[in-house]
Amino acid sequence: MANILIVDDAKFMRVTITNMLKKGGHVVVGEAENGNEAIELFESLRPDLVTMDITMPELNGIDALKKILKINSNAKVIMCSAMGQQKLVVDAIELGAKDFLVKPFEENRVLEAINRVLD
Repeated sequence: MANILIVDDAKFMRVTITNMLKKGGHVVVGEAENGNEAIELFESLRPDLVTMDITMPELNGIDALKKILKINSNAKVIMCSAMGQQKLVVDAIELGAKDFLVKPFEENRVLEAINRVLD
């Protein structure tokens, strides 16, 4: 069981991921709808793992990833992207993201990725 921060600008996506994680026995400790909120919550909550959308208002997921890794170079961040964002996903992995998920999410793939990153 892990404490997880969910970052996505779409409320329905946060709800979807939350439901999947709860089924997998994890605890959602916070939700953010942009990169700035993600950084603030990461600092205050110190989650075990972050799911991070790439495309968001104010501060995108790539820039938020960079700032989170400056706070904690061992942060475990899984990027979430829509189809067609392969270049951004590659950039995120090169920067230090641990894995990625492609929307629409498959529950077993989400839980597999999270469990693999946490091991």
